[in-house]
Amino acid sequence: MNRSFHRGFTLIEVLVALGIVAIALMAGLKATAALSRNADRQTLALLAQMCAENELVRLKLQRQLPNTGDSTITCEQAGRTLTVTLSVQVTPNPNFRRVDAQVSESNANVFTISTVMGRN
Repeated sequence: MNRSFHRGFTLIEVLVALGIVAIALMAGLKATAALSRNADRQTLALLAQMCAENELVRLKLQRQLPNTGDSTITCEQAGRTLTVTLSVQVTPNPNFRRVDAQVSESNANVFTISTVMGRN
């Protein structure tokens, strides 16, 4: 009796292995996409912070109390167009003003910073 046994994988075993590999690749793809979105969000937050701080420094360099009210400035950073809204309000002490800088992109708030400016 001469039986020859073929060693190898059955079709079912190969399909199960391919399914496992496909699931692992999809999980890796989702993780990579999440990391990419997070990096983009951090980049946008950094650019927005730079725009806001630039506008606050511009106000400080005027060496006078800023006028009360709201103003909107467009800021270009790294090829992105951001909108900085400055809101200047009076404080109980007439020698100081509160300044809020809100940065947005496509009407979505990205970054907000507040400070108090005094007479120089």
